[in-house]
Amino acid sequence: MTGTQQHATARGDLLAHTPKDLFIDGEWVPATGGATFEVRDPASGELLCEVADASPSDGTAALDAAVAAQASWAAHPPRERGEILRRAFEELMRRQDELAVLMTRENGKPLADARGEIAYAAEFFRWFSEEAVRIDGGYQVAPNGASRFLVMRQPVGPCLFVTPWNFPMAMGTRKIGPAIAAGCTMVIKPAHQTPLSMLALAGILKDAGLPPGVLNVVPATDAGGVVEPLIRDPRARKISFTGSTAVGRRLIEQSAQQVLRVSMELGGNAPFVVFDDADLDAAVDGAMTAKMRNMGEACTAANRIYAQRGVAEEFGRRLAERMSALRLGPGVEDSTQVGPLIDARAQEKVRTLVRDAVDRGARVVVGGDVPTDERLRGGHFFTPTVLQDVPWEARMSSEEIFGPVAPISAFDTEEEALSAANNTEYGLVSYVYTRDLARGLRMAEGLETGMVGLNQGLVSNPAAPFGGIKHSGVGREGGHTGIDEFLETKLVNIGF
Repeated sequence: MTGTQQHATARGDLLAHTPKDLFIDGEWVPATGGATFEVRDPASGELLCEVADASPSDGTAALDAAVAAQASWAAHPPRERGEILRRAFEELMRRQDELAVLMTRENGKPLADARGEIAYAAEFFRWFSEEAVRIDGGYQVAPNGASRFLVMRQPVGPCLFVTPWNFPMAMGTRKIGPAIAAGCTMVIKPAHQTPLSMLALAGILKDAGLPPGVLNVVPATDAGGVVEPLIRDPRARKISFTGSTAVGRRLIEQSAQQVLRVSMELGGNAPFVVFDDADLDAAVDGAMTAKMRNMGEACTAANRIYAQRGVAEEFGRRLAERMSALRLGPGVEDSTQVGPLIDARAQEKVRTLVRDAVDRGARVVVGGDVPTDERLRGGHFFTPTVLQDVPWEARMSSEEIFGPVAPISAFDTEEEALSAANNTEYGLVSYVYTRDLARGLRMAEGLETGMVGLNQGLVSNPAAPFGGIKHSGVGREGGHTGIDEFLETKLVNIGF
């Protein structure tokens, strides 16, 4: 059997066997009135399937289940919570290839990227399986000696999760893992463009022994109609959202009524700074990683590339050479390196931003528009693009591109680079390439972002805290601090 045939078989088998209903209280149930919505392949527009479309009443039923399960789940032995996560990790890795095909079909990313995401997603379960048994507390003598302080750490309670389409599995496990480890129940609303990965994950967790009601999944096209009543329900205690800053702001406002604990991983506008003493080969490698992960549809994507004037042309030439060699195509083909964007709206946004930059004086070094290849007709593709001399007032300097476009602007001094990098409302991640350690540390300290990649084009790791500052979000996911977002601290002051 050829590789293509194997992929087709896996595609058909898993697509056919992945549940399409809501997952509430451990059972697969249809939406109220049997409502469904379509899921389509962004590479071709092909209808993949129809999935249950949750109503507000379905959302309430999911929260009812989470609330009913909360007390017993909080009392569940930490070791057993960790073992459930460990079994789910092992199953994700065992089924990595077929899950990758399913993700590629609904999301469009190349199979290699999808396999990488499954592995990355699984690591959050492995990491938090180990954190479940390390939730600590404290015992302290009061300064006056008259009492003792006992510090407890307890589950926050029922949580609401809203996840995006660009990393449909990993953005789920990054929230679900610590919630399970901490003893919290949850309702999760996946992006309507990519519900299948989350539904498959729910099935894996059920098979791993997760009790009914702990995880509830409600795909829906009316995200606000389903989620807002849950946010305003006094039984919910936390919301965690990954997505745009505009939506995040609204959710924070809605959360204020019940004073929910809030975790927000929002938009980014990542600067990628290349100094003239940098290893250019390493910088180009890093730029390809930071820019082209998931076709540039990532909040961590290098959005503004600043190259010092002495190396700007050479850096741009080398980057264009690499970008022009990438092969576009449907993600399920092994040779594909760049898949389609998620939908026509995303494609048009990228096209508009490129035109704006060119109209303002940017030079197209390679790419610059949608491909003309007939075999790609019907998909939402955009040619990998490098722009040189992008003016700092171009729209793409302040808006997320979310596509395979690398805009390069020249700078002269370190101070100028730092000022330009910080000139944004966002503060998720930044990247710096230099051989000068002191300069690298100065930049790392001065950059107004929650994460910095120093001579590194990939910052994300389940064992490290992920998150931003300013309008890029609140809170951290992953690392030792990731579970803290799901725990409350309680003081017991003991008379002595």
